[in-house]
Amino acid sequence: MPDPLLLAQMAGLLLIIGAFAGVIAGLLGVGGGIVLVPAFFYAFTVLGYDGPQLMQVCLATSLATIVFTSTISVRAHHARGAVDLDILRGWAPGIAIGAVLGVVVAAGLASVVLQAIFGVLGVAVALYLAFGRAHWRLGDAMPTGLAKAATAPGLGFLSVLMGIGGGSFGVPLMTLYGVAIHHAVATAAGFGLAVSVPSVAGFLLVWPEQAPPLSVGAINLPAFLIVIAVSLQTTRLGVKLAHSLDPKPLKIVFAVVLMFTAGNMLRKALGF
Repeated sequence: MPDPLLLAQMAGLLLIIGAFAGVIAGLLGVGGGIVLVPAFFYAFTVLGYDGPQLMQVCLATSLATIVFTSTISVRAHHARGAVDLDILRGWAPGIAIGAVLGVVVAAGLASVVLQAIFGVLGVAVALYLAFGRAHWRLGDAMPTGLAKAATAPGLGFLSVLMGIGGGSFGVPLMTLYGVAIHHAVATAAGFGLAVSVPSVAGFLLVWPEQAPPLSVGAINLPAFLIVIAVSLQTTRLGVKLAHSLDPKPLKIVFAVVLMFTAGNMLRKALGF
């Protein structure tokens, strides 16, 4: 039985993490999962639940919170007329297919492999946040045809392997094809639903070895409930800030934090 004081400390930590994740999800459109996955991994490891499939629990629990934060975020953005419904409707089915494939693959991978994947992709996202430029373009309109058929599932697939919503990949993708940043952030919240809903359904059928107590499938209920209780509130704050602040300085700070977090997870995966 874990020390009650330690459990209380972890609960407090998760409350802070959940609050921060909600703001980030609404403000930058990168998805709270990119904060939650390493935070969950740290919390569970400290509590002694470092099983061979711990990362599956972190991914699934993060995605379960994204179902709710994405719903709040997309509704708030839609109320401001910022969601591009044509892009969302056209891309959501392919993203969902990729998300299901991501669950199938993630369920069979060792925790250390998923740590390495998160580390590599997290560093890539951090570099784009820090050095990406608003004027960079791959085209004047979102991909169609075969390019869309490959890109949409790929976005969903990679998002599940990181335990994140679609924003970390969706926002850069849309801006590279000329979608205004506020519309990209808002529409990416909808991508988060396309990623999280089917993947959570899949992870409920996955039962990792040595999962933390009170887990249903790969989803840990205490961590989910603590985080969602606070992040549902702070996501609204993030959306409000997104429409009133210049997010560029905040992106740089977040990129540095993400680079450190993802790099540390990659270091652990490589055994250093």
